[in-house]
Amino acid sequence: MLHKIDKIEEINKLPNDKFLPKENIKTDLENNPFGHYLIDVENDKIIAYLYYSDIYERAEINQIEVKVFNRNCGKATKLLKKMIELVDKNITLEVKKDNIPAINLYKKFNFKEKAMRKGYYQGIDGILMEREQDR
Repeated sequence: MLHKIDKIEEINKLPNDKFLPKENIKTDLENNPFGHYLIDVENDKIIAYLYYSDIYERAEINQIEVKVFNRNCGKATKLLKKMIELVDKNITLEVKKDNIPAINLYKKFNFKEKAMRKGYYQGIDGILMEREQDR
């Protein structure tokens, strides 16, 4: 089941889970007035989430993560597809150059490489990507 969380009081409907502790969500939402979470829950466990910021004319993916045993079965695709439906605007993100599965996922949703941050992640380049809003 997919949950959209953008208010602190909505956190209580989530299960307690070490993968994404409720306290982390609370801190993010307190510190980022533009922050939203999409959280995939199965069998009372959080298996995947996407944390993004909806900032005026664009949205930015801050983090997307899927538990190791739930990877390669469409969980990140489901989260990203839902986010695109919800925000209906340009979306930006940054990804490590060596994260090929993530880059392939983003390209599947028409994200384009816009710039490179040399050595940004402990010596690994970061790729800035953008998906333009469907017209």
